[in-house]
Amino acid sequence: MRTSPTHRSTRRVCVVLLFLILGATQAIAGTREIGAIALTVSDLARSVDFFTGALGFTKVSERTTTGREQDLLVGVFATRVRSVELRLGDETIVLEQYVAPGGRPIPLDSRSPDLWFQHFAIVVSDMERAVAHLGGFPIRAISAGPQTIPESNVAAAGIKAFKFRDPDGHPLELLWFPPDKGKRKWQEARDALFLGIDHSAIAVSDTARSLAFYRDILGMRVAGGTLNQGPTQEQLDATPGAVVRITGLQVGESAGPGVEFLQYLTPADGRPAPADIRANDLVATRLVIRVDDLQSLVERLQEGNVTFVSPEPVRAGPAASGRGLMVKDPDGHALLLVE
Repeated sequence: MRTSPTHRSTRRVCVVLLFLILGATQAIAGTREIGAIALTVSDLARSVDFFTGALGFTKVSERTTTGREQDLLVGVFATRVRSVELRLGDETIVLEQYVAPGGRPIPLDSRSPDLWFQHFAIVVSDMERAVAHLGGFPIRAISAGPQTIPESNVAAAGIKAFKFRDPDGHPLELLWFPPDKGKRKWQEARDALFLGIDHSAIAVSDTARSLAFYRDILGMRVAGGTLNQGPTQEQLDATPGAVVRITGLQVGESAGPGVEFLQYLTPADGRPAPADIRANDLVATRLVIRVDDLQSLVERLQEGNVTFVSPEPVRAGPAASGRGLMVKDPDGHALLLVE
């Protein structure tokens, strides 16, 4: 831990946990689960090879999407999108290459405190073996090496983590849970090296404001939280002085991926997401959230003055069998709501 007095750190953690307990709610009916995490990539074949070879995903399907409804869904026009659905354990990601029009690369100087930051965490059965395996692929390490959360952080003690970037620069994380941490399924499924996706983490500027969106409008429930700081967090993020308020959320009783807020109390100089980020930009990672009653949710979103990317629900992309709508959260992270 850092050199600040122990009682001050403990008081901060207690305040955070009290805030989480008082703010927790049951999921609003209609918001079912995070069905997938979508990444925009520059070279679909290269990314498929990376995720299948380096991280153990398997290919499920491939498609090409074009047309007016696709354009309306994502807010980019004259699109032609090639996409591949990949699965790891019970979880799914979608890789999308905008053949036309192409988007912007991820800024080379991106850091975890920047508010466009979003990664997803892949659970492994053996951290050291997983990191050694990744060494044979074109990754860029963020962390100095695998980091073990210290005993002083009771809620996360013993968890191992390692952050890196894929060939396009998307940030990713490996997680290993000790026997007393994580979901039950991570303890039961130990026969593979790469097991599945635990959550997607997003940088936020204000935890309370993000809760007003994800909890109060979308209906996710708070599952826990910690305050991470000290040398371990600094080495994990490659960010000197990192103090991070972490809040975990789940969708109802779903066993699928959750969402994790990362509010960097220090350094507090994370850059806001540019307002003109679009789905064809490589930084535009987005959650695909399945809902039962899209129209009722649209009304709640309108009442909450949420930013709409799609002018109305349409049938396109992953929503081709139903209706879909893309919106942005308070910090500019995109979400595709699929009925």
